[in-house]
Amino acid sequence: MITDEEKKEIRELMSHYATARAAGPEALKIVQNHRGWVSAESLKAVAEMLDMSCEELDSVATFYNMIFRKPVGRHVMLICDSISCYIARYDMLLDHLNRTHGIRMGETTPDGRFTLLPAACLGACDHAPAMMIDETLYGDLTPEKMDNILGKYQ
Repeated sequence: MITDEEKKEIRELMSHYATARAAGPEALKIVQNHRGWVSAESLKAVAEMLDMSCEELDSVATFYNMIFRKPVGRHVMLICDSISCYIARYDMLLDHLNRTHGIRMGETTPDGRFTLLPAACLGACDHAPAMMIDETLYGDLTPEKMDNILGKYQ
């Protein structure tokens, strides 16, 4: 199910597209902005609004890595795993996160604060290794710098 507010926002969004189904990715983002993720029930309700099958809309949802199909932490942390960040030892950051926060790629910290996901490229190769938390990019990372950054997020 989706709320009346979500339906209203999706209908408004649909008015900007030639076909309802073209609004799929943005409609899913509306639901995610309200709930933090897109459940199977929410996906079904959005698919009905857009005159799509659940399978069609799920293929859209799973294509985009920033549409979450399971619950995530309060903050989503993307660690760049491009060749530049790999060479700059992003693996030491992953090891540090595992030791200090008990989190591995694809997991959420036990306190629900962070979900750690890979990013193919964050466009910060000149500041590798890099990560993004929510919509803020951080570069030239070391374990100590990462600890200071993470301490700012509650």
